[in-house]
Amino acid sequence: MSFVRDLRVAAHSLFRTPGLAIAVVLTLSLGIGANAAIFTLVRGVLLKPLVNRDENRLIYIRQSAPGMGDDNAAFSVPEIQDLRASVKTVSAFGDFSTMDFTMIGLGEPRSIRGGVVGGTYFDVMGLRPVLGRLIGPQDDGPKAAGVVVLTYRFWTTAFHKDPSVIGKTVRLGSMGDRSAMVIGVLEPCVPYPQDTEIIANVVTSPHHLSATMVTGRIHRMTELFGRLAPGVTLDQADAELRSAYSAMKKDHPEAYPKDANFQIGVKLLRDQITSGARTVLLVLLAASGLIFIIACSNVANLILARTVRREGELAVRVALGASKGALRRMLLAESLLLCGAGAALGVLSAQPMVALLARYASRFSIRALDFSVDSSLLWVGAALAIVAAVILAFVPRLPSSGTPNGLSPSSGSLRVTSSTSRRQQTFAVTQIAASFVLLAGASVLITTLIALQRAQTGLDTRHVLAIDVPPMAYGKTPRQVVDFYKEAMRRIDALPGVSKTAFGNVVPWRDSGPGPGLQFSADGHVHAAGTEDPRAQWRVISPGFFASLGVPIIAGRDFSALDDQNDKNQEPVVIISETLARRMFPNQDAVNRHVYWTDPVLQFFPGTDADKARLIAPHRIIGVTADIDDGNVVPQPTLTVYSSFEEGAVFGGRLFIHTGENPYALVPSVTRIIRDMSADQPVEHAATLQDIRTEVLTPDRLNSLVFGVFAAVALVIAVVGVAGVLAFSVSARTREFGIRLALGSEPQRLLKGVIAEGAVMAAAGVLAGAAFGFVLARLAGRYFLDVKMPGALPVFVSAFVLMAVAVIASALPAARAARVDIMQALRSE
Repeated sequence: MSFVRDLRVAAHSLFRTPGLAIAVVLTLSLGIGANAAIFTLVRGVLLKPLVNRDENRLIYIRQSAPGMGDDNAAFSVPEIQDLRASVKTVSAFGDFSTMDFTMIGLGEPRSIRGGVVGGTYFDVMGLRPVLGRLIGPQDDGPKAAGVVVLTYRFWTTAFHKDPSVIGKTVRLGSMGDRSAMVIGVLEPCVPYPQDTEIIANVVTSPHHLSATMVTGRIHRMTELFGRLAPGVTLDQADAELRSAYSAMKKDHPEAYPKDANFQIGVKLLRDQITSGARTVLLVLLAASGLIFIIACSNVANLILARTVRREGELAVRVALGASKGALRRMLLAESLLLCGAGAALGVLSAQPMVALLARYASRFSIRALDFSVDSSLLWVGAALAIVAAVILAFVPRLPSSGTPNGLSPSSGSLRVTSSTSRRQQTFAVTQIAASFVLLAGASVLITTLIALQRAQTGLDTRHVLAIDVPPMAYGKTPRQVVDFYKEAMRRIDALPGVSKTAFGNVVPWRDSGPGPGLQFSADGHVHAAGTEDPRAQWRVISPGFFASLGVPIIAGRDFSALDDQNDKNQEPVVIISETLARRMFPNQDAVNRHVYWTDPVLQFFPGTDADKARLIAPHRIIGVTADIDDGNVVPQPTLTVYSSFEEGAVFGGRLFIHTGENPYALVPSVTRIIRDMSADQPVEHAATLQDIRTEVLTPDRLNSLVFGVFAAVALVIAVVGVAGVLAFSVSARTREFGIRLALGSEPQRLLKGVIAEGAVMAAAGVLAGAAFGFVLARLAGRYFLDVKMPGALPVFVSAFVLMAVAVIASALPAARAARVDIMQALRSE
């Protein structure tokens, strides 16, 4: 009951100082709200259990080839069969291949991303349906009926949870067409390894049934999951997998070139899913921790100032017999009220903040896509409020019963002891140090973003509209597919404002990453035994592709109607990138020389034996074009071989429309033209190359925005803290300043002295922040390879901004000190 009475007294006391109470509550709400939101997100993405049954036994197995820059080489069917036969520590394996499909039969024709799985996949993953059933062993084999499971998000967003989709038949197109029946809807779960719309059985993909897929050891396109046998640890499974993998490499050396450095690794699925977001979320958590430290330091200064002003009251309480415990309890009651109000406001503001941060985190981990706010937000806010209240209750020094700390009960003036002054300055320096760390980090991110945005791509990104028009090969020959695109381009070229339309199989930055490419050779190149040939990207385009994108042809010419690739008696031709020409033909003219593919994976390319023979035959170079790096936002030298889309099977299906008008105004007309030609043809994802590049830069922009906001909040709180300390110091030293002015000191000297005091605090904070940031970065660098030391420019800019802002913040209390009324100051004592 006594503490309840203390709370009532504390509430009455705080009502008498509403300005201070509001300042403390708002400051704490920033610190507590940011920490509650980010910890809730960290818990939901990194710590919260998966919905998968027995997730602690669920593993992800990855094959990589660092030597050729491939961190996820996937597995082939023969490799998976070998592991299944020889590894006993894994009780079951599940396979998942990502395929792009066109889907017709459920609403508008659309291109979707799907997973192709075997009958054991869902059982291994420990997942359940919310409607219908999932794919099982009965759905395996070439004679099984095609079946499809919808993912929960796709069912919700595209079909609004309509249960009548179960039992409907769809037509799926991907390297051949198949019909399939929708048999179920998957429960909400983390979509890994890809965020797909559907998951289908193997028979829906003709490519998966082909002999090349079943027997080709180097035909790698399947992700592999497993479930640990009972009683087996991850280390035991890892050891056995590595042993079996070593035997595979020994038995099939031709499939594992030494310079590719093929490796196998295994992780718990939960760790694999969160690995992409772990670094950024923990750095974000550290940043929010600094905000909390800054907020608590600022509030501690306010509490100290209030305590000094209340020392007369506290001295009276001591004189009347109050113990230090009773005084601490009174201060704790006040702190709990302030921190509780700050936490309540912080939790309210944290809810929309969590939603925004979840969208931010989804750029780094697909688990954040299904994130939802839970009760952890409340208990984190409550815990932080209690921590802050305890800290603030024990910040002030209490007067002893013998000697009051600064003034007697009868004294009416304000005096600050050196101990209190040092504490206030320490808290101010702490705020500046933490702000410097955040400001330096934000400066690094902003500097990086500016460099990325200014990088020249070599493309006319503003005037090129890219549209996905995937090939529909159902009932058509390859020639008819090419003719469809030719006619579509002819009609689009006739639209007002269109200068050129071209076909390509890859939209820059959206459809491709750097990738290892395909092995090739050229005239005069000597293959070294035991090593791979050089690798190049392969792109399929139409005549006019380079003109459409605004890329110059440096030597030779573009493809033309004369290059009839269907004429088997005519020599096949290609265009190559400038870097490839320089590397393979140094100081020579590459035009009319030859290149040819040597990659063994091309044996799995669809088509007849004659088509495959023509594909790997020497191709005459008819042109050299400037590099187009369609995988990296900052262009790098790239080796690329361009073939005409008339050479064989068409993949990708992207149209590039160059216009001097508003590109988006063309979308309805282009869609109408293509739908008039084929009502079932998907026409999707229309965007300018500029907007596509902007979308790719979104994670960097979000990093800069989030950390920039944190740094700005920290800077404001720190500046207010410095100004508050100096203002309180000036208020306490009014008599001193009056005496100094009376003795002839110039006001400018007092002005400079107070500003110098603020600058010294800022400098001490910058130095402390630099030392702390250096140690923190070195420590974090041991565990997170992505953490790098900031360069000199961001550090210098951050130090300059903090020093400048601290000096500006010192100007107001300094001006007040220079304008002290001498007579009033002398009468104050």
